[in-house]
Amino acid sequence: MSVAPDRLAAVTEEFPVLRRTVDGRPIVYLDSAATSQTPQVVIDAIVDYYTNHRGSVHRGVYDLITEATELYEGARERIAAWLNWEAEETIFTANATMSLNLVAQAWGHANLGPGDLVVLTEMEHHSNVVPWQQVCAQRGAEIAYIAVTDTGELDPGSVGALLDREPKVVAFTHVSNVLGTINPAAELARQAHAAGAVVVVDGTQAVPQIPVDLAVIDADFYAWTGHKVYGPTGVGVLHGRRALLEEMPPFHSGGHMISQVFTASSTWSELPGKFEAGTAPIAEAIGLGAAVDFVTGIGIDAIRAHEFALTAELLERLTDIDGVTVHGGVDPAARGALVSFGIEGAHPHDIGEILGRDGVCVRTGHHCAQPLMRRFGWGSTTRASFGVHNGPADIDRLIEGIHTVQRVLDL
Repeated sequence: MSVAPDRLAAVTEEFPVLRRTVDGRPIVYLDSAATSQTPQVVIDAIVDYYTNHRGSVHRGVYDLITEATELYEGARERIAAWLNWEAEETIFTANATMSLNLVAQAWGHANLGPGDLVVLTEMEHHSNVVPWQQVCAQRGAEIAYIAVTDTGELDPGSVGALLDREPKVVAFTHVSNVLGTINPAAELARQAHAAGAVVVVDGTQAVPQIPVDLAVIDADFYAWTGHKVYGPTGVGVLHGRRALLEEMPPFHSGGHMISQVFTASSTWSELPGKFEAGTAPIAEAIGLGAAVDFVTGIGIDAIRAHEFALTAELLERLTDIDGVTVHGGVDPAARGALVSFGIEGAHPHDIGEILGRDGVCVRTGHHCAQPLMRRFGWGSTTRASFGVHNGPADIDRLIEGIHTVQRVLDL
């Protein structure tokens, strides 16, 4: 099913920033892969906390704290249930980057040593590369990369060859933020587990746009961030396997994550508090819970169908324009709701600037994926990505803008 036209129009109206105009024309927001816009219901949930329930969680028994704690933990429960995981194994962090750093430093530092192998992929976001580089440098472990094919998929031969080396960790993105490639997360996790590896998945691009069932994927750690799922900035999520989380040392230390503090030693709180040191991102978690309610109210299957249709249309129309190159595979069924492209003779930053003059918002740059850029010989790309509020008229504006770029730059 897809989002019906009247429902789509209603959804679009729920995003206050989309009422803005540039030179009298509505904003066309095609950058949800970087940061999604925020619906009013999420804003209202955050304002309600600050207005009516402001208090620290887990730190008292008076009404404000009880109410705040119920809102905070209620959000955790709904978020965990949405992805079919346990609330106690669902940790709030600052963002997906923090979630991945937590795994690399807390689990990796305790378990990696000289001669151990960490396997990543050439399509990883820097947040799933640099933390592993850091811990491997500290512990004397090695990193190797699964190769990406010319069509933007993980090379099966490279996967097999690296798994034959019995890596300690296999970490990969569920959906590429540059190519849009949807990786077979459950199958990769199965193969990696068979090789004896711990599996870490960056689900940042997947969670907002495709159905994700963590019990089916069966990764050991799965990370994502709130601000790409119509939620606020400042809150991320790490879902982890209980046995591993209980064995891991804390990542941050201080208030809330302790059980007992003595002058010479301390003991830790039960999960998930063990990994939530300090005052929690209370308003942010409550807002993320509201964002998950917003998504479930529409239906992730409906969102996927709607954005799939838009992606398919954009791919078809881009391939019809002389001088435009689409990066990655052109099968919309195998990619998420984003398309990276180039215009012959135009630098992506010029493309973005000219499109922006007309209110068309796209991302330009290396997208925090420089190893992938080097693999393909690209300095940067232009990326258009969809949210539930987009429609065919937004594609019309983008195509119109691309022709304007070619005209302005005399291409």
